[in-house]
Amino acid sequence: MEQIEYILPSKIEERSFEIIGQELEQMGIILPHDQEPVTKRVIHTSADFDYATTMCYSKDAIDKALFLIKNGAHIVTDTNMAMAGINKKALSRFGGEVHCFMADDDVAAEAKARQITRASVSMERAAQLNKKVIFAIGNAPTALISLHELMLDSGFKPDFVIGVPVGFVNVVAAKELFLNSDIPYIISKGRKGGSNIAAAIVNALLYMIGDR
Repeated sequence: MEQIEYILPSKIEERSFEIIGQELEQMGIILPHDQEPVTKRVIHTSADFDYATTMCYSKDAIDKALFLIKNGAHIVTDTNMAMAGINKKALSRFGGEVHCFMADDDVAAEAKARQITRASVSMERAAQLNKKVIFAIGNAPTALISLHELMLDSGFKPDFVIGVPVGFVNVVAAKELFLNSDIPYIISKGRKGGSNIAAAIVNALLYMIGDR
């Protein structure tokens, strides 16, 4: 039977990361130094060590994401849950805001009229923001597919993609569209992901700026 640890509330997160580090070491997994804070926060959020091997980063992904945030990039999510989970106070220090168009009435009406998903319409709205944007997609593979179609059809180029939708239909294929692109990305291969994972990745990046 596992023993209960008596820990001050302020120390629980710190102790959690210690445990994550210990278990990764026992598994013989050494995370790249720049990626370590992000991958560990994803594991912390999910208690799922599979992310130690499924998380994929494009070349210099962390530096590029941090540069965008520090220079006022906005975040666009595909769920209100992800938007709620992002530390907006930390982001606002750099002039950034978080947007989610999924629940907008006009988005729902347009999606119904065109017989496409709200996620697709939301990505089209995001492409019109005229700002540097980091897309944090944790739920809808159609959001990633729509972004890729915008790239092909209109030349729109996302500044950065966090692609961690969860599920079974088109999830793996949607992620692979960006794994094989020249867009900077952080993506979890396979079916796993979620709005909480997307928010965790954004927050990890924000906290890295504070640490640096």
